[in-house]
Amino acid sequence: MKAMSESKKKIIVVGGGIAGLTAGIYGRQAGYEVDIYEKNPIAGGQCMGWNRKGCHIDNCIHWLTGTKKGTSLRRVWETVGALEEHTEFADCDSFYTGITGNSCVTLWKDLERTESELLKLSPEDETEIKKFVEHVKYAEECDMPAEKPMDAFGISDYIHMGASMANMPKVMKEYGSIDLQEMAGRFKHPALKALFTDYLPKEYVASSFLVSYATITSGNGEIPKGGSLAMVNRMVKRFESLGGKLYCNTPVLRILIENKKAVGIETTDKKVMLADYIISSVDTMEMFGKLIGKKYMDAKWQSCYKDMDKYPLFSGVQAAFMVDQEVYDEKGTIFFDCPSFKIGERKVDRISVKGYEYEPEFAPKGKIVLQVNIPQFDKEYLYWKGLTKEQYKKLKEEAAAAIKERLLIQFPKLQGHIEFLDCWTPITYERYCNAYHGAYMSFITRKGVKSFRVKGIVKGIKNLYIASQWIMAPGGLPVAVTAGKFAIWRIARKDKKSLSMV
Repeated sequence: MKAMSESKKKIIVVGGGIAGLTAGIYGRQAGYEVDIYEKNPIAGGQCMGWNRKGCHIDNCIHWLTGTKKGTSLRRVWETVGALEEHTEFADCDSFYTGITGNSCVTLWKDLERTESELLKLSPEDETEIKKFVEHVKYAEECDMPAEKPMDAFGISDYIHMGASMANMPKVMKEYGSIDLQEMAGRFKHPALKALFTDYLPKEYVASSFLVSYATITSGNGEIPKGGSLAMVNRMVKRFESLGGKLYCNTPVLRILIENKKAVGIETTDKKVMLADYIISSVDTMEMFGKLIGKKYMDAKWQSCYKDMDKYPLFSGVQAAFMVDQEVYDEKGTIFFDCPSFKIGERKVDRISVKGYEYEPEFAPKGKIVLQVNIPQFDKEYLYWKGLTKEQYKKLKEEAAAAIKERLLIQFPKLQGHIEFLDCWTPITYERYCNAYHGAYMSFITRKGVKSFRVKGIVKGIKNLYIASQWIMAPGGLPVAVTAGKFAIWRIARKDKKSLSMV
């Protein structure tokens, strides 16, 4: 079996998520023939939305890093069509709100407003509040490198990055060696202690949280109107307009390897397609476990997958509801205490609800969609995975009912004005996206543990590249889109093509 040898080389991309679509678009721009094979009926991977009872449920975008014009990541989003000249952003003025007892506090987009509100709530925490706000301002400088992979950086690249993010070392010095639980422990007021462990798992290194909040305060983390599915559809349109071919409902059985070189793919219906290069844009455990075999998983990958304590993963049990807008006047994402209950053997006494009031098209007139997310980790995934089909269905229904009950306790005006739409779990992400342990992001970056990063190549196999959020912690959309671009960057460099094209 021989790989193609046409004048125009061919790339096959396995997986049509954000990374795969990005690789396809940049590949076409670089002059390659590109085919994308996606197992689901539509592209998008975990950047997805679906409809229930006349409502649209958005699975992914809470905010999109890289929306600020002039940043390198914004240019990538524009290149792939995710953001267009006339793309509108939701009018949201906050990151999220935490309610603890009788105290309500919000992290606003306006950082000065945040500082004022926090100081009013807890004057005794003035030193830590001011320190936090100061370092969020420093973190606003953080701009994810998107021109080329960092392993290809030269001295001038590092000098430029250092100059543009001169204050980031201050953020890392103060918050890079503690986790969010320790950061929260610096504050005296219980509402602030809760606030800083609400949005991300408490095991996350604290600097990650500051960078996330800084994207909001700097205007680099907006929400594109229409949500995840609309953004994916724009990318598909862009790919196909460039002449790329997308094959949905076409699962790949394996990547064909001959003489230590990737030469093509075989689909589950036993069809063989050859190509000069293969890009794997699926979950990396799916790649190692099924497409190429675990014998190609090097020690670094193995150590991370085996050690759930150092490199944990998280997912969620989520539920969506339709409510009457006239009785729900809250805005944005709200965290609140609730009567304790168990989901996936995990004790839960605090939950979050996100309102989509800024997306009127997501629900019938006079209605809005509310979504609740209960974090789940590796052990909870294993719990859900061990259930029979009947047990799974029963416990999912019980989880949705428990969530609804707690929404009614917190917002009693919803009584008689709320309707269940859907519930999904880590098993849902595994089933539809082949997500390892149901994770929708990569390895959590913990304090004292080296942040995971690999080049996006597979040792021992030529012409096989990885374009996936899994190549760099903590994953997510920014890593996925740059990974797609970088895979083409590596291929183009190998072929001595002009890198200005990619």
